Amino acid sequence: MKNRRMFWKIVEKIEALIDSGLYPPGSRLPPERELAESFNVSRPTIREAIIALEVRQRVEVKTSSGVYVLETESEKQNAIEVSPFELTQARALVEGEAAALAALSITEEELKQLEETLEAMESSEEPEKADREFHLIISRATRNNAILLAVKQFWSLRDSQPNIKQAYSSVCSQSDNDRLEEHRAIYLALKARNTQGARAAMHYHFNRLINSLFAMSEARALEEVRKQSNQTRDLYSLNHLVEVNAK
Repeated sequence: MKNRRMFWKIVEKIEALIDSGLYPPGSRLPPERELAESFNVSRPTIREAIIALEVRQRVEVKTSSGVYVLETESEKQNAIEVSPFELTQARALVEGEAAALAALSITEEELKQLEETLEAMESSEEPEKADREFHLIISRATRNNAILLAVKQFWSLRDSQPNIKQAYSSVCSQSDNDRLEEHRAIYLALKARNTQGARAAMHYHFNRLINSLFAMSEARALEEVRKQSNQTRDLYSLNHLVEVNAK
């Protein structure tokens, strides 16, 4: 009876995390082992909770892939699409202040972890994973769970919304060196306990990113205009008449 009560408590806790936005529709829940450690329960208890969540149609278990959060009917009706520009602006505002706050409380161990993510980026060893961990380490270093939750939500949006995922993927793949240098500048400011420097470095990072997003958007728009113009030219062209008359 005690185990059953525990299992339902875990169901309620995971549902609360889903409802809070920490795990939006389409995102994957942490592995069974991590959930067990987070809630300080056994893995069988987590398995029972996942089964219950699946019955409630809150999650979908995909073999060899993981457990994914499902969209509820109300979410389908009230879904709000976020653009890459909106996400980047929000990240700059929140993470700029997070960096400033972290500069006052970051530990030597966390600075070491940041340095390791920089090394991973430089060696091209899962740079996207290293990028994500870099920002999460800083948000944890603020000692503010609300900031950590917000930053995790930003990353969930980046990973789950196709328009954002595509835009970020295109920009980041073309600017690995810029991203590395910007992250290094943030790290050095944090290491120096420089509040203003950390904020400014984070703002510089996101300013370059949003300008790259605009440049990419403009390039795609111009390409679409050229494509439409060529189609119209082909439709109304008189070249074939001129060529006939020239013979």
